[in-house]
Amino acid sequence: MIKGKKIYFIILAAFAFMAYMLLAAQPIPQEIILTNSWLKRLETEPEEGAASRGPLIPFVLGNRFGYADDNGNLILNRVREKTISLSTGYWAEYDPVPAYITIHDPRSGTDISLEAPWGYPFFLKSRIFIISKDQTTLGELDTSGALLWKYDYEAPLTCIDATENYVLTGTLDGMIDLLDRRGRALFPSYAPGASEIPVILGCRISSDGSKLALVSGIDKQRFLFLEWYGENDYRVTYHEFLAGEGFRREVRMAFIDNDSRVVFEQEGGLGIYDIHSRSSIALPLSDKLEALDEDGGEGLFFFITGAKNGEKRLIALKLPDTEILNVPFKSETSFLARQGKKLFIGGGMTLASFVLDKK
Repeated sequence: MIKGKKIYFIILAAFAFMAYMLLAAQPIPQEIILTNSWLKRLETEPEEGAASRGPLIPFVLGNRFGYADDNGNLILNRVREKTISLSTGYWAEYDPVPAYITIHDPRSGTDISLEAPWGYPFFLKSRIFIISKDQTTLGELDTSGALLWKYDYEAPLTCIDATENYVLTGTLDGMIDLLDRRGRALFPSYAPGASEIPVILGCRISSDGSKLALVSGIDKQRFLFLEWYGENDYRVTYHEFLAGEGFRREVRMAFIDNDSRVVFEQEGGLGIYDIHSRSSIALPLSDKLEALDEDGGEGLFFFITGAKNGEKRLIALKLPDTEILNVPFKSETSFLARQGKKLFIGGGMTLASFVLDKK
């Protein structure tokens, strides 16, 4: 079990699957409060809503996808019928072998049309990428749909992350590459190795591009952390072998808490690496990780787990490892996102927003 200390954590909400207040027994000088802001039932809301000037929250919940704004207005609320790609800035829905693809800007309403596309679009950090159908070629498009650059790989891509100026990729043959804004390799392909099957299962890059985090290999799966040493020289400053047989799929990872920690999925739980202390802790979980908070600000980190019987749990940690919230709910689907002090949670056909505050 995750290490826990008794702490106040109050939820005031009319949320369908969290309709109660959770209050631990022992007070502390400062209480952390989650206040319900709004709640929406997706099946009763219109498909198209009014335009919004504030931040948009993309969501996928069950067979629904779309965007909500800070005030709970659903800018888009559609039934998913095809494959979708979705981000804060763009969305696209397309067939397995599309004759054309339309990329939509949910804020402006403008469209980008791709005729006879050579791959499928996806979106990271307000950038438009396209990946070939065999997953061995990556490209970037501008806002007119024109190709900016293209990069070919010797093996299929298994993970991709990006910032405004960099693209980090991992491949099935266990190589990582770091590309600049023009799609040029910044250093020769790097192979972490040390595993029976060399494959990159997770890769993340810090917001300034100075730090890289990886989960690599099968049969001796491990976590690696690399840091920039000048002149495009990145060196491994920490690594650890992970317990168990490891995953054979892409793992969830994120830089959190202002890029001061990396959280990564590992067999049987979560790992949290502290960049300042160069140390890692393992948090055992009894159920499968389904969603995680990629912000981790205010020293708080949220995630959702799911059991085989359909029971989910919303869990919050006071970083690094103190459990302060553990709320069960029943749902076949779940959703979690965060923007600063705002937390967005979904289950079933219900989407809700909470505001983090201190009292």
